[in-house]
This record gives sequence, structure tokens and C-alpha cells, in this order.
Amino acid sequence: MADKIHGFLPATAEMPTDRQRLITRYIFGVLIDLVVLNLFDEFSDSVTVSSFSVSLLAAILLQALLKGTIAIEHQVAVFFTARQGAFMKFMRFFGAWVVLFLSKFVILEAITFVFGDRVRFEGMLHGVVPLIIVVMAMLIAEEVIVRFVRWIR
Repeated sequence: MADKIHGFLPATAEMPTDRQRLITRYIFGVLIDLVVLNLFDEFSDSVTVSSFSVSLLAAILLQALLKGTIAIEHQVAVFFTARQGAFMKFMRFFGAWVVLFLSKFVILEAITFVFGDRVRFEGMLHGVVPLIIVVMAMLIAEEVIVRFVRWIR
């Protein structure tokens, strides 16, 4: 029992591997998305989720789609950054904006396809505006948590 602190924690801590950090980051991302989605469901008429389990699955899908969108946006940025000229610099920002904007329509269609009426975003542009607000709140919440964790080192 001497090798354990309080009987539960190991007396010596090992540094987590990169895979463990990645999994932890995605788990926290899903949990943050889950909280944000359920808060919008509770306090907004524009977002409706039929149950907690559906919101958990929707948070997992949203996390995967958002990470995919960011990966595609980075690939577009790398493509245009590798080329010279002012037009290519403009295209880098314009291409990133197009990817980020159009991805919201893809995300909305994916949610509708997977969940049907169990997850609904209603409002301007057939629910795209509420979806953008929810996604922005998710991204801001994730960034706030990441910055807080870095701050407490």
C-alpha cells in the first residue's frame, strides 16, 4: 500500500503518451460539445434534442465533423500558402472561409440524415444560423477550457 497515495493513485506519475493526450482531448471535446448542445436545447427555442443519449451521439458526430472541417481548412491553407503572390494569399483566406462556411451546411445535413427529427436546428436559413451559433459556442468553450488548463500549470 506504500506505493499508492490514498489507496487509489500511484505514488509516481507517468507522463501521458501523445495518444493518451489525443484521446483525452477528444473526450473533453465531446463532453464540452455535449454540455453546450444541451444548454442550447434547454434555453433556446431554436435547438431541440429529443433525449440525452441522442445529444451524446450528436456531440460525438459534431466533434468528428468539426475536427474534419478544421483538417480540410488546414489543407486548403497549406495548398495556397505554398504558392507565391498576393492573389494566393487572398485565396488562402477566401478558401478557408469557404470551407468553414460550407461545412455548416454539410454538418446540418449530416445531423438531419443521422438523427432526423430527434435533433433539430430551427430558425434563419433553415436552421443554419442557430447551428453556426451553437458551433461557435462549442469552439469558444473548448478554447476557454484549453487555455484554462494551460494556465493552471
